[in-house]
Amino acid sequence: MNFSEKVINILIVEDELLIAKNLSHKLQKLGYQIADIVSSGADAIQRAGELKPDLILMDIVIKGDLDGIETAAIIHQKLDIPIIYTTAYADDETLQRAENTGSYGYLLKPFKEREMHATIKIALSKHQEAVRMQKLIALAAAKSENRSRFISMAYHDLNTPLTTIQLSAEMMEDSELQRPGTTNKNVARIKKAVLNMSELLAEILMLSKAESGKLSLDLERVNVTEFCTSILEELQPIVTDKHLVTFHTQTDPLYANLDEKLLHHLLTNLLSNAIKYSPDGGNISLELSCENQQIIFSVRDEGIGMTPEYQGKLFQQFERGANVGKIKGLGLGLCIVKHIVDLHGGTISVESTIYKGTAFMVMLPLFSH
Repeated sequence: MNFSEKVINILIVEDELLIAKNLSHKLQKLGYQIADIVSSGADAIQRAGELKPDLILMDIVIKGDLDGIETAAIIHQKLDIPIIYTTAYADDETLQRAENTGSYGYLLKPFKEREMHATIKIALSKHQEAVRMQKLIALAAAKSENRSRFISMAYHDLNTPLTTIQLSAEMMEDSELQRPGTTNKNVARIKKAVLNMSELLAEILMLSKAESGKLSLDLERVNVTEFCTSILEELQPIVTDKHLVTFHTQTDPLYANLDEKLLHHLLTNLLSNAIKYSPDGGNISLELSCENQQIIFSVRDEGIGMTPEYQGKLFQQFERGANVGKIKGLGLGLCIVKHIVDLHGGTISVESTIYKGTAFMVMLPLFSH
């Protein structure tokens, strides 16, 4: 339904009665309808389930055992209702907690009608976009046995970057005024969220092309040694102080007839996985060699490793290891890597020991046809 054609019902969660009444008055003046006013997390959870409001305005500091962010997290798990946080002060730690609960906005007290109206409209619009994206993903995954798992993971990973963009962008101006020097942190959050979104959508698109037979090779002569060096430079922003990333080559320069764009995706995926799945740091190496008219890429890490059971289904869609914990991912990257290797007429193999590390070896013909 188009929200411009209906009266929007809003649940207010605020433990200071005067502020709640003032907020209610301003909202009604703007044409919104107040579903209810509650002062605790427990009441908010109960009334949200009973009333199913279109939007919730959630004060971060409220009565009871749960604060606003904890309350929002519970509501987010049970109900698909957009939530906007309200507070008198926002520090970086609070902002980070808010980002992780699927919030759609942030309002600083005292409330300004124009800002409040704009934030609500943006939140409702973002929520509609998220719902539409969920439906699109459902259609794309309709032929998959694992579609429900895919929909859940993809929707979360698509929605989280949108939330980060929304929260950080709204905080930029206030942060700049109240806390000089914090704007750069917010800008970094925005850039990272946009990058995550772009990479995720690119993977979905590439997998779709691969499965439909529309992924084709565009071969060209590539200086692979130089190419590997540039890939490692691109990945520097995600390398932490705990990681030592090295590159070794037996031949310099080494040329091969490959699809540069697909090779970029292949190496970026393997190397970023090596970094991501080595949360405690360690050595990560990329080795380049040539043997029997085959170019060989070896990527090694000292990360969490894989179980033998998972290695058997490593290149299947939506499969992730049981030991990945909270490390994000959809289980699409290695499936795409396998498609790229097959398209070049090459092979890929893996050796891994749980909690000791993983080594991937990709062999591609020097002169693919």
